[in-house]
Amino acid sequence: MNQSVLILADFVPSGIKYPQTIDVQDIDLEKLFKISEQEDFPKSYLYIHKDCQLVFQKIKNDSKIIKAAGGLVKNGDGDYLFIFRLGKWDLPKGKVESHEKMKEAAVREVEEECGLKINYLGKKIQTSYHTYRLRNGEFVLKQTNWYEMGVNKVPKLIPQTEEDITNAEWLGAHSLKQVRQNTYPIIENILDENI
Repeated sequence: MNQSVLILADFVPSGIKYPQTIDVQDIDLEKLFKISEQEDFPKSYLYIHKDCQLVFQKIKNDSKIIKAAGGLVKNGDGDYLFIFRLGKWDLPKGKVESHEKMKEAAVREVEEECGLKINYLGKKIQTSYHTYRLRNGEFVLKQTNWYEMGVNKVPKLIPQTEEDITNAEWLGAHSLKQVRQNTYPIIENILDENI
């Protein structure tokens, strides 16, 4: 939801700054999305329930889901691939076509968006969800499967400008401060758990 997050948990998680606790009737993704568009700063909405998986399944059942896949790509020097799109650092990803498996789509999207050839496809490292509006105004929930990937050596990157990617860079783990200062909460979470 823009920069805001909805956290479903069966306990009060630590490390969340000033979460806003909500009730079950407030779990309306489109309504929370509209509120987040009007806020000057991101919020963390927290809903605690003994069976948060059941609550999450209901949210998914009530939403139009678009499936996507992408990668956390490491090169031969141990640096990671990042793209700069629409004013934010991101990881390459894209929509899964009807005939594709998630892993195939992840590789295709990374290769297309960055102009390189993936040499290694590893395990799925995470599934993330975020909301947005399509160009026609329809509200959707995007499910993205993220995969560990690798390339030999340090190939030159060619950003796919027709996808609004203005830059693609290899960054070492020590250089990620610039990414963390200007990225999405989902990407920060992937970095926290995998780098």
